[in-house]
Amino acid sequence: MASDTEDGGEVQPTETTTDDSSSPTTVEKEEQAASTGMEIMKAGNSNAQETGGLSLNYEEARALLGRLEFQKGNVEAALCVFDGKDLQAAIQRFQPSLTDKTTSKKGQTKSESGIESPATLVLEAIYLKSLSLQKLGKSTEAANQCKSVLDSVESCSRMVLLTSNRSYKKLSTNPLSFSQRHGSKLGSHQEALASYRRSLLSQWNLDDECCTRIQKRFAAFLLYSCVEGSPPSSGSQVEGSFIPKNNVEEAILLLMVVLKKWYQGKTHWDPSVMEHLTYALSLCDQPSLLAKNLEEVLPGIYPRTERWYTLSLCYYAIGQKEVALNFLRKSLNKHENPNDIMALLLASKICSEERHLASEGVEYARRAIKLSESSDVHLKSVGLHFLGNCLGKKSKTVSSDHQRSLLQNETLKSFSESIALDRHNPDLIFDMGVEYAEQRNMNAALRCAKEYIDAIGGSVSKGWRLLALVLSAQQRYPEAEVATNAALDETAKLDQGSLLSLKAKLKVAQSSPMEAVEAYRALLALVQAQKNSSGSSKTDAEGQNDSVSEFEIWQGLANLYSSLSIWRDAEICLRKARALKSYSAATMHAEGYMLEARDQNKEALAAYVNAFSIELEHVPSKVAIGALLCKQGSRYLPAARCFLSDALRIEPTNRMAWLHLGKVHRNDGRINDAADCFQAAVMLEESDPVESFRSLA
Repeated sequence: MASDTEDGGEVQPTETTTDDSSSPTTVEKEEQAASTGMEIMKAGNSNAQETGGLSLNYEEARALLGRLEFQKGNVEAALCVFDGKDLQAAIQRFQPSLTDKTTSKKGQTKSESGIESPATLVLEAIYLKSLSLQKLGKSTEAANQCKSVLDSVESCSRMVLLTSNRSYKKLSTNPLSFSQRHGSKLGSHQEALASYRRSLLSQWNLDDECCTRIQKRFAAFLLYSCVEGSPPSSGSQVEGSFIPKNNVEEAILLLMVVLKKWYQGKTHWDPSVMEHLTYALSLCDQPSLLAKNLEEVLPGIYPRTERWYTLSLCYYAIGQKEVALNFLRKSLNKHENPNDIMALLLASKICSEERHLASEGVEYARRAIKLSESSDVHLKSVGLHFLGNCLGKKSKTVSSDHQRSLLQNETLKSFSESIALDRHNPDLIFDMGVEYAEQRNMNAALRCAKEYIDAIGGSVSKGWRLLALVLSAQQRYPEAEVATNAALDETAKLDQGSLLSLKAKLKVAQSSPMEAVEAYRALLALVQAQKNSSGSSKTDAEGQNDSVSEFEIWQGLANLYSSLSIWRDAEICLRKARALKSYSAATMHAEGYMLEARDQNKEALAAYVNAFSIELEHVPSKVAIGALLCKQGSRYLPAARCFLSDALRIEPTNRMAWLHLGKVHRNDGRINDAADCFQAAVMLEESDPVESFRSLA
């Protein structure tokens, strides 16, 4: 037999050189084939006793001659030999013999004794003819020849016996592989799809390695062919089995089967399987399933740090930030891979999103910046970006005003250096705008908001929200509403939650409560539409990404009715909010506000304390407790001052905290301190947005 490549694809010819001037004509080739065939036939008949009684007829001789010419590299000569006789007709004659057990003198079948049967020779001739056609650029004809081999083998009545022979397995799998690959190369994607399914569903009795190879190729074809094929027919499926709905699902199913074979020791490990699976699961937004498969891979296959980094990406994608950071901490240990820039950047990004991790994130970011100093400008810009975010978060945790001011200056400096290295990154501009806004530099924040909207073409709602909040902080409510309406026009219906919530608050600021109620009603309709579109009745009590949860809507309505002293409607809204989320600091605070408005101070204080117990850094509850204690007399002033100072530590720009702290100082006889606090409250009131800038983070 001709030698095959590892994947069963091509027979490798021996390189030879021919002289065109001396090459024989077609007629001469035919005569040469006939004479050589007769000589081979005679030699075969004379040696019949030595070969177990095998003799060659004319078709078999031509097949053997064609193989010899192909092995020499004489592709055209081989094709002329193969074309000289109707090999397909020969196959039809040999079909009865394909299923017969021809026994040798020693009681062995031909397949067991290693002797090639006449049918094997002719089948191989058709396959070699297809390879010859391929080398001459006739791919369509070549694919048709392969199909004829498959049809011939499949038509035999005893397929299992046939394909247990090594020669027949090669003659099955090689044309299968050829047909699948060349179907896609020729653009016949549906034919290639059918060929792959045919090879996996037909009873070819393929070994595990061959079947695995076909499954991997089929999965890659489904993922990267850019053509959506029809799903498998239900007629070929076992009742109750899973039927994939699209290419990606079918590819994932195939890759899972391959992984199961590897776990069972039936095939060798191939890292490309996990690469394909990673891509497929990413398309389906299933990082948790990818993490599960990565954790099941036996130790020694992946480098530990590589596995930890990939797992951290998976867990970060599903919101388990602490788990992701723990993997990165192990990877960045001094005994592992402490200088992995990508791991350092991911760790600093995770830390930049949580206050209590900000200091740790600063260290990761600085290490990444130092490592990328002379190697990669882009990575250095990313590191400076994350450093700025971490410094901004850290500035909100320190108690010293001087230290806070230094950290805020470092934050803006990091953002400026990052923008200098990457002027076309709109996220940098946005984060700098938010930082300016939180530091109450509204002119700079407004400039950044407009620049961000221009950079992204107004296609992202958070840019419009930043612009509207900055305008509201400048008391330009009509302009803020215009910006919000423009954002609503640019945003898809199901993504308008945060914008409608902002619009409702702008209506409240403009003393239009009934219009605010209408905005909240539109929000409720939107939430219901989102639930219907997802096909789930489960309520999301924790609004995700840029959406607004039903809980937040009822809470907002409760606050609105409370400000209007419509207590009955406020209580109804609170009950609905509490039904969605039993323990919430915001709900407890709203309940305390209503009790305080009815002069039930003891019950109100208990509600505020409950809110503070649920969320230790809930600023409104701390401010409310401090204000209520201030009214109770001089003996409670130290406690009131403590709560208000703690609220300002968390949120230095809270004007109500400054106002009530001024009252505490005034009641305690500290007139100068009281004056400073009142002045800060007045200045902050002039730049107070309708919604905290933190909602943008």
